Amino acid sequence: MRKHILVSIFLLMAAGVVNAQPPQRGRAREAAFHGSFIENFTEETSDFFNYNYRRNAYDYRYYSGHSSLSEAGTDVMMYRIDPNDPAGAGKGPEIITKDYTFYGTYSARIRVPKVQGVQPNVGAVVGYFTYNIDPQYGQSEIDMEWLIADPAIIYVGTWTGVRPAHNRVGRTINLREGIIYETSYRAETTKEDRTREVTVRGEFKGKQNMPKKITPIEDYDASERFYVYGWDWYPDRITWWIIHPDTNEKIILWDYEGKVVFPDQPAKTGIPMVQSKYRLNFWHTNNWPVETNPNSVEAPLYPYELEIDWMAYKPFDELNPHLQK
Repeated sequence: MRKHILVSIFLLMAAGVVNAQPPQRGRAREAAFHGSFIENFTEETSDFFNYNYRRNAYDYRYYSGHSSLSEAGTDVMMYRIDPNDPAGAGKGPEIITKDYTFYGTYSARIRVPKVQGVQPNVGAVVGYFTYNIDPQYGQSEIDMEWLIADPAIIYVGTWTGVRPAHNRVGRTINLREGIIYETSYRAETTKEDRTREVTVRGEFKGKQNMPKKITPIEDYDASERFYVYGWDWYPDRITWWIIHPDTNEKIILWDYEGKVVFPDQPAKTGIPMVQSKYRLNFWHTNNWPVETNPNSVEAPLYPYELEIDWMAYKPFDELNPHLQK
C-alpha cells in the first residue's frame, strides 16, 4: 500500500544536494540545499536527516528500520517519547534535514500514537514541519501538528516574524466531523519576562478561507492507521492536504492565498520567505491543550510510540533557481 502511494506522488524525485547561490525569488542565502529525496527509514542512519540525539547518554527514543506495530510488512522510523523529558518543543525526539529546503512539495506517511484508552489527558504534540530562524528575515516555519489526546484534529499553519515578533496564520480542523474551528491570524510579541502578548488578532474570510467547508473522512483517527499528509509551498500561497486512504483523493485542508496581515514584518502575509530545515518531532506540552479537551496537558506516563513510514521533498525548480545547474 505504502509503496504505490509513494511512487505515484513522487515518481520523478531523485536524491541530491546542491551548493546554492541566492535565488532571485525569495530570500535564500548561500547554503547547501537538498534536491528531491525520499527517506524510507529502512536503515539505522539517514542520508538526509540528522537525529537530535541526547548528549552523553544512550538515546532509546529512535528506532529506524523497526517493524511497524500497526501495519505488517512495513518498516518505520519509530519515536518513543521519554516521560522524563521536560516540556517544550525540541525537548523530545526530532529529526532535522542535513541541508536546507525551500519552495516545493513536502509529504510524509505517519501514524500518531494511540493514547485514548491509556491516558486521555496527555499533553503531547507530533509536529511535522519546517523551521529556520534568519537574522534578517526572521522565522520560517510551516507546520502540521497533532495533539494526540484527540487524533481527529489537525492544526496547520505558519510562524513568521523577526524577534521579538511571533506571527501566526493557521487553521484548526476536526477532520472526522468536517468542522473548521478557526482560520485566523495573530501577531504576538515577547515581553521582558519572556511571556507573549497578542497584539493583533483576526479571522480570515474570502480567498484566505478556502475551502470554506471540508468533507469529513469517515472515522478519521490519526492514531488508528497511516495517512499521507503534505503541503505545497509557493512564494504567494501554501496548500495543506491529506490523501484519502481509500480513494487516494487529495483533500485540501487549507489553501492559503497570502494576504498582508503583518505589514511591519518582512513576511507580510505570513508565508515564510527564506529557506528552512525539514523536520518531524514528538514532545510534551504542559500549556497547550487540544481544542476538545482543556485538561490535556499531563506529562506522558509511558513511552508512547510514533511511526513514520517515509518523508519526501520535491522542490519546485522553477521557483528555486539556486537548484538549476
